Amino acid sequence: MNFCNFLSLLILVFISFTAKAQNESSKLKESMSSGKDIYAANCVSCHMATGEGIIGAFPPLAKSDYLMEDVERSIKVIIEGATGEMKVNGQSYYGSMVGYNMLTDRQVADVLNYIRNSWGNKGDIVESEEVSKVRK
Repeated sequence: MNFCNFLSLLILVFISFTAKAQNESSKLKESMSSGKDIYAANCVSCHMATGEGIIGAFPPLAKSDYLMEDVERSIKVIIEGATGEMKVNGQSYYGSMVGYNMLTDRQVADVLNYIRNSWGNKGDIVESEEVSKVRK
């Protein structure tokens, strides 16, 4: 392979990765927009508009180690709810959260994409197929 062919191939690979990244970024923004509405309708009363929660009562989602450590666990918490002790950012929380199993796989993915990419969190995109696998 001569230098010109190699350079052309390298440029094509770069363009392909750039297009894929732009598509994923656009997909994430769209998902987060939908997730923000779902969050406002179902989560904001406990976790607050800033995702800070209420110390001692409702754990924070903002900069949350618990949320960001395990995507599968986060999916289960949204679908099935949670009870008992939950340690978030070094603070123990005791209580319960209702499950939202009436949300579609897409809605669960969207709200997770919103909370996992807001308030100082930075996470990979969650796809509805991933939610579907966990739900089964």
